[in-house]
Amino acid sequence: MEKQATIKDIAQALQISTSTVSRALRNATDVKPETKAAIMALAEELNYQPNQLALSLLKKQTHTIGVIVPNLDYVLATMVKGIDEVALEAGYTVMVCQSNESYGRELLNVSRLNASLVDGFIISVSSETKMFDHLKKLQSNKKAIVMFDRITSELSAPKIILDNEDGGFQATQHLIDQGYSRIAILAGQDTLGISNQRMDGYLKALKNNKIKVDKDLIIHCDFNQDYAYLATKELLNMRKRPDAIFTISDRMAIGAMLAIKEKGLKMPEDIGLVGFNNEPVTALTTPQISSVEQPAFEMGKATAKMFIELLHNDADMSDREIILKPKLVIRESSRRLLTSKK
Repeated sequence: MEKQATIKDIAQALQISTSTVSRALRNATDVKPETKAAIMALAEELNYQPNQLALSLLKKQTHTIGVIVPNLDYVLATMVKGIDEVALEAGYTVMVCQSNESYGRELLNVSRLNASLVDGFIISVSSETKMFDHLKKLQSNKKAIVMFDRITSELSAPKIILDNEDGGFQATQHLIDQGYSRIAILAGQDTLGISNQRMDGYLKALKNNKIKVDKDLIIHCDFNQDYAYLATKELLNMRKRPDAIFTISDRMAIGAMLAIKEKGLKMPEDIGLVGFNNEPVTALTTPQISSVEQPAFEMGKATAKMFIELLHNDADMSDREIILKPKLVIRESSRRLLTSKK
């Protein structure tokens, strides 16, 4: 393998100092034009390439963004694509790590990315993360941080989020409008912000329509198809079963659908179903599943733009927050009255 030419090689060949070569390559004005021309010509002949790591250390910038997400499911992967598109256009490279919903792994990812000299972090916290000292320490060391999707109020940082409460409200109100009245919700862990916000929307719709809250119809479980399947089986075995189910993720909706079909019930006639995220699979099932769509790609782009602005803005941006709106996509699994009106 051919050895990479260095500043020292150029200096020795021209019998000048390395500092003169270095200044010429930086286009300094204190180098004679004829000397600079000779240096530039030889550098091109030798295919000299500057040491990017050394330059990065000198400038204290690597133009690299550390991105940490709980997982790379459809929604978060789409957000990361949005982040990467904006980052690439702005001359940044994205390094992505998954916490797999583990606080310990989140700590490890932060440590390793920080050791890689990233310019800052874009992070969506894990479901296990309850303490945020690791992120506060980054901020105290002047690292830029932007939070998205799953955030915490304990950290003063710019945030990009979805109006999850409105999404939960839209889903539940739609089911009520379709004539369903005993509506269950498969929520996530009760310590997870986005789960509680979506449930707040569910509760708001019930209250607005004077439907009494039945705690037996509120089930907390992991964002997991198998857990949702088992939880739905329990709901359907109740003496007075629900006539509709809202799940706060599409993975949970698939699990619920499997249990509903196993029970021999038909959607939307016997029971309605609405999921959340509008993943492609919801349009491929039979019946197709209604779902709340979040603008994941746009959220990723907005997050990256916020991060780059933070890097180049001396003003305090810690209270900056962008809230994106969801949209309900109505399909066969819940379109009871709309079908009959056609």
